[in-house]
Amino acid sequence: MYVGRDMTELTMMSKKDWTDKELAYYHHNMQQVTPYLNAEGVTIHREIIKEIESRGGLKQDATYTQGTTVHFD
Repeated sequence: MYVGRDMTELTMMSKKDWTDKELAYYHHNMQQVTPYLNAEGVTIHREIIKEIESRGGLKQDATYTQGTTVHFD
């Protein structure tokens, strides 16, 4: 389960200040409800995607305790 800042708090911040987990979580959720998003929701989702792309994606180096995918739960 995601434990972190909610969308109300995050919308008052620049996407550059969001953590990778926050970007991954809200990107995943918005992907699930894409057909139901209004224009504002689509704009926010596009901004999230742009920020993920500007960071080079959501990959991380694998270690003994974690894989290469950012998990938000």
